[in-house]
Amino acid sequence: MGAIEKTTISLPREMLAEIKKAVAAGEFTNTSEVIRDALRHWQRARTVIAMNDEELQRLVAEGRASGKPLDGETALKRLREKYAAMPGKRG
Repeated sequence: MGAIEKTTISLPREMLAEIKKAVAAGEFTNTSEVIRDALRHWQRARTVIAMNDEELQRLVAEGRASGKPLDGETALKRLREKYAAMPGKRG
């Protein structure tokens, strides 16, 4: 990520209340984490929006061609088994 710089931002009360609520609920350690997470989502959305239709269609076709989809639990189970079987695994 690089060096951390401090900055000041102004937010409407409602947005600040949502940020504080997320921190109080334990979803984030502090308000800076909330803002960084929101910025990462914004960056990803901008990347997708910047893609042209051909590129998006290619990515969809690539996903479909990659095989039958798995539910999340099955995928995680396979990954856990794979990494547990690797040499040098620490327990």
